[in-house]
Amino acid sequence: MSDIIPEQPTLDPLFIALGERCAETHEHCGRVGRLAWMLGSACGLPANELGLLAAAARFHDIGKIGIPDAVLLKPGRLDAEERELMMTHSERGERIFAAVRCGDAGVVATAIRHHHEWFDGAGYPDGLHGEQIPLLSRIVNLADSYDAMASTRPYQRPRTHGDIMRIMREERGRKSDPRLFDLFEQLTQQQA
Repeated sequence: MSDIIPEQPTLDPLFIALGERCAETHEHCGRVGRLAWMLGSACGLPANELGLLAAAARFHDIGKIGIPDAVLLKPGRLDAEERELMMTHSERGERIFAAVRCGDAGVVATAIRHHHEWFDGAGYPDGLHGEQIPLLSRIVNLADSYDAMASTRPYQRPRTHGDIMRIMREERGRKSDPRLFDLFEQLTQQQA
């Protein structure tokens, strides 16, 4: 599926830098990009918006470049202080991507900033809710949530597709946009 995501050669050095910082994050961002592309395509996004979505998904965790190793690579659950620091990655990512010299960097930077906002307003960094959250961010949120649970992490084993979808179904309308989740669920059933 990666061959259908448009090439972004001007952004390649930034993606390589992410890989040098943390291979796990780099690989996660690639998988999130593929899932987001699939969902954005199913939403009927025009080609230019799909390109912006691809960039937002590919770089949604670029702000982790600024997170200290003791937190980023910790082999267990984060304590409250560490979690607060980790939560700054979305704002750091916005600042990093906003510095990219390309036409719609601001749109992508905004999508990166808000990829941890929850549909019910309980997310971060700004507590946006519902339609206040940019569509690109809502799509990246779903793809990110799925891949985070499907992946091996220092503090968790990967979950099965069925377990992930059960958890995400419970979060529907709270964490995720219910309409986008329903479409995502249909797409992942077709892929299974």
